[in-house]
Order: sequence, then C-alpha cells, then structure tokens
Amino acid sequence: MKGSIVVGQSGGPTAVINSSVAGVYAAAKKLGVKHVYGMVHGIEGFLEDKLIELEDYLEDPVGIELLKRTPSAFLGSCRFKMPKIEGHEEVYEKVFEIMEKHDIECLFYAGGNDSMDTVKMLSDYAAAHGKPQRFMGVPKTIDNDLPVTDHCPGYGSAAKYIASSLKEIIRDNESFGAKKPTICIVEIMGRNAGWLTAAAALAKGEDCSGADAIYLPERVFDMDAFMEKVKHLAETKSSVVIAVSEGIHIADGRYVCELANENVAVDAFGHKQMSGTAAYLAQLIADETGLKTRAIEFSTLQRAASHIASLTDTNEAFQVGHDAVIAANEGKTGMMITLDRNGEDPYQCGTSVYDIHAIANVERPVPAEWITEDGCGLNEGYEEYARPLIMGELFPIFVNGVPQHLVRK
Repeated sequence: MKGSIVVGQSGGPTAVINSSVAGVYAAAKKLGVKHVYGMVHGIEGFLEDKLIELEDYLEDPVGIELLKRTPSAFLGSCRFKMPKIEGHEEVYEKVFEIMEKHDIECLFYAGGNDSMDTVKMLSDYAAAHGKPQRFMGVPKTIDNDLPVTDHCPGYGSAAKYIASSLKEIIRDNESFGAKKPTICIVEIMGRNAGWLTAAAALAKGEDCSGADAIYLPERVFDMDAFMEKVKHLAETKSSVVIAVSEGIHIADGRYVCELANENVAVDAFGHKQMSGTAAYLAQLIADETGLKTRAIEFSTLQRAASHIASLTDTNEAFQVGHDAVIAANEGKTGMMITLDRNGEDPYQCGTSVYDIHAIANVERPVPAEWITEDGCGLNEGYEEYARPLIMGELFPIFVNGVPQHLVRK
C-alpha cells in the first residue's frame, strides 16, 4: 500500500480492542504506509470527516504499550447503522469522497456482528461501482458470537474478569455462615448468546465450589423450575450464588428483564437495551421465600476491566489487527480475520481471512452439547475451550496508585 489507511472502532468496547488498533498501526508502519488515520467515533464520525493521525500518539513505543493497556475505545465508538444502499447512495459516496480526499486505500473496522455488516455493505458498494478502495473486518466482541472464528478478541479478558469477580463474590457470600443463606443473583451481559455467562463456570476450582447454577439464553427460562432450584439450594447450602444472562427469556419469548419493565429502549440496530434481570429475580425470591437476596449487575465493568485483561487475549487482539493490514496489502477486501485454534497442549492459535458475507449478522450460540442436561450449568467441554483464552496477564503501568491510560486529545 502506497497511500494511507484508516481504522475505526464500533459497538460495545472491550478491554483489548485498542490492542487491535495498535496491531493495525504497527503493521502499517512496517509496510511504509504514508498515514495511519483513526476514525473518531467510528463510521459515524468518519462521515463527518473526523480523523486523527495515530502517529501523534503512537510514534513513541511507550504510546503503543499504553494503548494496549487502555480499556474501552481509544478512538471512540458508535452504534451507527449504515442505511440500505438502494435510495441512500449519497451516504456511501460520502465515504468514498472522504477516502479519496485523504488518499485512503483501505478502511479497517474493529467490531462485532453489526460492524461486520458495515464492512460488507461498503465492500459490496465498492465492487458494484468499480471503486478501488478495500475494506477489512477486525473481529471484536466480548459476546464471542461471531461465526467462523474460533473465538473473538475481547472475550478472553471479559471471561477472566467474570470468573475472577464471581469467585470473589462466592468467597464474600460464604463468609457469614448464616442459618439461612443469602441468595446472590449475578447478572452478566449476553442478549441472545450466553458465552459471557458461561464464563461463570471458570470460577470453579480447588479453592472454590463455583456458581450454584448458571442460566444461559440458549435455553428457555422456566420460572417455576428456577424457584424450585433456589428453594432446594437454600435448604441445603449456607451460601447460594447464581449467574444469569441478561438475555434469559421465558417460553413466550419475553426477556425476564421485560417482566419488570415493558418499556425497554432499543438502539439503532433494534437491539433491546437490557438491564434489571438480577434485580427482578432477587425481588421475586425475597417476596416468595422471605430469604435475604442480593442482585449484582456487572454491566460495563466486564468489558472495561483492562487491569485484569488476559495476556492471550491482548496478544491475539494485536495479531488480528496486524494481520488485517497484511491481508489488505495482498489485495484482499470484504474479508474478516479469523482466529484458528490449531493446538491444545500447549494451546496454539493462528489467523486466516474469511469472506465477510458468511459472518455479518450471524450469531453463534454456545453449543448445546456444552450445556448440562438440567440447563443450569456448563460441562468440561466448555472449560477446555475457554480456559486457554483467559491465561496470562498484562499488568497495568501504575501512576499515583492507579493504572495509566492513553487518552485522545
């Protein structure tokens, strides 16, 4: 590539999405790319010609190391849905106008399902109109629900946070030894795929009994069976900790969080903004049993906790960004980098490129064979898959007792 490139971030951030930007930058500089621009707030900001020069922040190697340790989206994210091409050609032409203005040969977009749809539509428009610019997807999602790729950068670090935090909650809940247990309901992100909630299973070990039950959205949530499970646990244990996905739903399709609040907001992609599942269930248990309950919602903590990021995840996030640039330099477009597991003992993982059309807007659920027969747990198959992804640590650079981050001016 003789011209310039641009990289953007979209959707919910992760603890390692900035490592992918660092990977794009590092590979581009090795290839002698003229300018490496960053979109400010994704494609939405790009349409307003909001760009920064990444060299202003990353020319010094310390900048790259800080970026790898900075959570959330350094460039700024967005939840902007590109309109259908037909009838909105002016929006697409605007993208190419800005690319031509800055001599941008390739656009790299780090994100999940909806972001890959943006890559697909832009590459399709370019192909249909004879545009030379290229478009590459860089996988990112704590939800781990992109198809084809073995796993998604961002998931390992979120899973590490969830397993570690749940283990600490279990330890805390076991402290009091009351005659009647406190029922602790922990709500974990996951609209339709339960990968994040499944990570609760990783808390179990020689020093921890693990969660007493784990409920994923892959199974219909039976309220009566849940209450019977809680009552049985309360009779046999002095501490009860249950992990639930925010996306668990009852037989008629309604999310449990909607039972408490029917007026759930939706985003630009039509996704319901879910919250309150744990609070609803905790109150229900308290009302029906009289037991003390506690609702804990990890919320954005699970995607922002760079202080406990997985080193494996950080390195793989960097690699997919790096390899996206190498693929684009070879002339590829309309593709996404995938992670391909090719070894278990020791764990090994490489990358490939794959057609974006097989990935965009497709959600991959947790495999049914990894969910226990009673529907409230995970078996060893999941642990064997997930455990390598949370291994290793990238320690923060502490200043004045707290982690230092790289901040956009």
